[in-house]
Amino acid sequence: MFTGIIEEIGQIAAISHIPGGKRLNIRAKIITEDTNIGDSIAVNGVCLTVTQLANDNFWVEAVGETLKKTTIDLLIKGSAVNLERALQLQDRLGGHLVQGHINAIARINNITKLGDNYLLEFIIPETIRRYIIDEGSVAVDGISLTVAAIKGLTIAVSVIPHTWKNTTLGYKKTGDKINIETDVLAKYIENMLKFSNNTSENSLYSDEWFKKMGY
Repeated sequence: MFTGIIEEIGQIAAISHIPGGKRLNIRAKIITEDTNIGDSIAVNGVCLTVTQLANDNFWVEAVGETLKKTTIDLLIKGSAVNLERALQLQDRLGGHLVQGHINAIARINNITKLGDNYLLEFIIPETIRRYIIDEGSVAVDGISLTVAAIKGLTIAVSVIPHTWKNTTLGYKKTGDKINIETDVLAKYIENMLKFSNNTSENSLYSDEWFKKMGY
């Protein structure tokens, strides 16, 4: 579990092919300070497992569905990546709960500078539109952001200067692809409602059920 608060911008030092996937060597200083083999690191929002450590470098492997459903397969040597270590129980939850499980790849449609801030617009697949609401949370390449506007399948988020400078958003341009993870709470609610049948007083999550629970 992550918070969507990026700790460091890392750099892809090398990429090698392994059976069914790729092995990434990522150069980073902050992330490697107290990381151990087996720890989870969010790389552009994708939860990956550390398989090797050496000095200011760590290695992760991406295979199968991870390469198909995220932008990890688009990375090349020298690419900048957002990095975040897994949340500890005593940490502050500065962003929102992020699983590191990407729901879709979106495409940047427009970037507008508004004073010191930036408005980033991207087009999402229709399959995840129902999970996104105005002023709700969304993780963009692992960055916790608030939805500023929605028009059809175009979603806009406001980005403050600190986030722009300290994440890979500052490297992005129109047409680039980004990883999107929607708020996990929306998916749980959708799943619960599938089992609801309001025609029965005893049905799960019906009006009568809520009354019995004291609401």
